[in-house]
Amino acid sequence: MSLGELARRSGLSKQTLSKVEQGIGNPTVETMAALARALDLTLRRLLTEWGSPVVVQRQEDAEWRSRDGRSERMLDEIFGSGYVRTLLLRLERGTTREGLIASHAPGTLHHVYVITGRLRTGPVTDPVEVSAGDFVRFPGDVEHQHVCLSDRVVAHMVTTLPQVRQVRPRTTRPASE
Repeated sequence: MSLGELARRSGLSKQTLSKVEQGIGNPTVETMAALARALDLTLRRLLTEWGSPVVVQRQEDAEWRSRDGRSERMLDEIFGSGYVRTLLLRLERGTTREGLIASHAPGTLHHVYVITGRLRTGPVTDPVEVSAGDFVRFPGDVEHQHVCLSDRVVAHMVTTLPQVRQVRPRTTRPASE
């Protein structure tokens, strides 16, 4: 899409869009919302960072919302489409090979909700200890681990892998290259 077309769709000036594109502007929330609408994206999707930090939600910090006769606890949200694998993970101390798990394809995320037991999981460089009722999301595209810290662990695990690459910030190269 050309800058002119994006300006037309968003109602923003080419100069404003050019500054945003170059990373030298300081756009308002309203400007970013107009840009998101013009690109047919939610503002949240437009502002999603590259890469995925480890996210931990402790049971004691969980927020339950009630509506329509039911209660819900939001664990996590991700955007995009792609491969989704859902499984129950069962580990037993001493009988389960507890080693490092090789990194998966770029963009892979693991979402783990612990049902019973205690577990050390996550990237080797940033593991977390979680217990029944805790939730953790971490990148699966780095070396990671699942280590049973109790006699037995049962966890619900969802692995997601985007079919489209995440957008990285574009860098400009000096003209001399």
